Amino acid sequence: MNNETVKVVKFGGSSLADAEHFLKVRDIILAEPRRRYVVPSAPGKRSSSDTKVTDMLYDCYRLAEEEYDFGEEFSLIEERFNTIIADLGLDLDLTGEFETIKGAFKYHAGSDYAASRGEYLNGMILAKLIGYDFIDAAKVIKFFDNGTFDAEKTQIILSDRLTRHERAVIPGFYGTLPNGTIKTFSRGGSDITGSIVARAAAADLYENWTDVSGFLMADPRVVDNPCTIDTITYHELRELSYMGATVLHEDSIFPVRFAGIPINIRNTNDPGAPGTMIVPSADGFDSGRVITGIAGKKGFSVLNIEKDQMNAEIGFGRKVLQAIEKEGATFEHLPSGIDTMSVVVSADITERQRKDIVNSICESCEPEAIAFEDGLALIAVVGRGMVRAKGTAARVFKAIAESDINIRMIDQGSSEISIIIGINECDFEKALRAIYAEFVK
Repeated sequence: MNNETVKVVKFGGSSLADAEHFLKVRDIILAEPRRRYVVPSAPGKRSSSDTKVTDMLYDCYRLAEEEYDFGEEFSLIEERFNTIIADLGLDLDLTGEFETIKGAFKYHAGSDYAASRGEYLNGMILAKLIGYDFIDAAKVIKFFDNGTFDAEKTQIILSDRLTRHERAVIPGFYGTLPNGTIKTFSRGGSDITGSIVARAAAADLYENWTDVSGFLMADPRVVDNPCTIDTITYHELRELSYMGATVLHEDSIFPVRFAGIPINIRNTNDPGAPGTMIVPSADGFDSGRVITGIAGKKGFSVLNIEKDQMNAEIGFGRKVLQAIEKEGATFEHLPSGIDTMSVVVSADITERQRKDIVNSICESCEPEAIAFEDGLALIAVVGRGMVRAKGTAARVFKAIAESDINIRMIDQGSSEISIIIGINECDFEKALRAIYAEFVK
């Protein structure tokens, strides 16, 4: 397949919430012949008080599992899709599909099956609207028995299928286990499907259409009118996504990253906006834009450990991490000194887990002091330009200090594209705004 002639486009639920949005999507797809493969999500909210179709399906299936009558609830789902079809003026009857789904619900086909039907039905409608072939994702997206994605088998099956379809719609979010049972990705999984299709199609670009005009430098709920990021690398995106930036499902990076395919985040409601390009790497240094973005999260705790000459004690760190692992917890960061070690963990670990972790470390490491400290928020300042810009860390700390905020933790990765600071949760919003103002004049 000629990789210079193919674009894969994915549309989120907000872009396919009703007939009006379907028509915008149609115009976007048909405006460029290279947009040959389309991955749709289920209908999203039409307003802030509305309910996503996926949530409606989950609720309906829950009633079916509990042996309650779900007819009234399912009729609302039928109405949602039939309204879209009628408003689009399509000659399409989904009655048979609805009956099949209701029958599967009665026989408890699984919550993954239920959730996937929103993408499945939306895919059929979109394919009819734009005149593309419809490929059921169940036939081409494969999982292992343990529920993990089978990338190799999917690549073989899907790439072969796409060679037989010049243009096609492939629903996002789901595939099948070896026994044919429907299996879904996690929430945001349509992003993953789009990336998988882009790799299988050997696309030169994966366009991810949503309701924002690209990736923003900071959370707009905290920072007023943050700038849009023009270009961001996969590595930078991972750093920001981990810290809560949610434009793109972070797992969707890997299939296209493996193939070196760039991603373009675009806005369905503003198709003329260039959006954000996500690329494998980016050369050049813009002295006026040292950082790429800022993101952060609340809800962390710190386990502080003190012991003289712990750095000379072989296996000290391993024993600490084993105690945390034993309780089924994971660590976020490990800032440490010669006689001190701090382990940042999620604040939602239970009191029992905390007690058992402390007891285990006391028994194996004999620390002089050990205690959990709550109320920590983390902020990541990310940018490939930081490697070449002198004084970036100093500017971060200066902005924090001038806002009368105390820094509780500092951590910088070996790649030098991110600086992570820990602060009190009550200072989170103020710190985020201060850092942004320092770097974006």
